[in-house]
Parts: sequence; C-alpha cells; structure tokens
Amino acid sequence: MPGQPPARRTVLKGAALAGTAGLAAACSTESKLGHAKAPTPTAPVDLGAADAVPVGGAKLYREERLVVSCPAKGQYKAFSAQCTHAGCVFDKVEGTEGNCPCHGSRFDVTTGQPLKGPATAALPEVPVRVTGGKLVAGPEA
Repeated sequence: MPGQPPARRTVLKGAALAGTAGLAAACSTESKLGHAKAPTPTAPVDLGAADAVPVGGAKLYREERLVVSCPAKGQYKAFSAQCTHAGCVFDKVEGTEGNCPCHGSRFDVTTGQPLKGPATAALPEVPVRVTGGKLVAGPEA
C-alpha cells in the first residue's frame, strides 16, 4: 500500500546488506599500499642499537611500522611492516616471517615477498644504515 512505512524485516535486511557492503569496501586492495597515507617513513627514523636485530633473524619495530632483518653481521635490510592487502601493521615476526593479524597474510621479511595471501604485493623496501652503532631507516638513510 502506498504511503505506509516499510516492514521492519525489510529495513533490517537493508541494514545488513549495507553493513556487508561496507566491510567489502574496507578490504579493498586496489592501491596495494593499505590505508596509511605513507606506508614508509618520510623522514629518517632512529631505531636504536643495531645489535638488537639478531644475525640471521629480524626485529619488528611496530610503532615505526618497520621490520629489519640482518642476513649477516653488519648487513641490514628494512621493509614496511604494513601489510599490502589492507594496511594493517604486523603483530609479530616469527623467524623471518612477518604476520598480518587482520587477514592472515604472511611475508618473508628478508625479501618483502608475500608468502601467504590474501596479500599479493611485496612490502616496500626502506633504506637503512648504521650510524654510531644505531640503525637509521628512511629517506637519506
């Protein structure tokens, strides 16, 4: 009948469908860079003592959204610790694998390559150097 409000069931169905559409949009992977405006540092970042990263292992710097590996004594590689699927920051590094807590993607933190999806794009590499026994990552590093 015209002029009558929609049935409660119709309203609830519409709300559920709108919520599902919103979740799908939140997981969009079009940019492959996640949701951060800058997935890598825009200025040099002091990460502290270089020897905090174990030789043959890696260390997560969650606050700085970076992960640093040390393949051999005195050699370091850094990558963004932000998943390329939806932009979540790793919650842990086990051995040389970074874990994204949002959708289960895993990355090799020595190469940046995805090991398990849904992420398909590699992590962006970040320049890193040792200065006075400390790691500095980011531009001009």
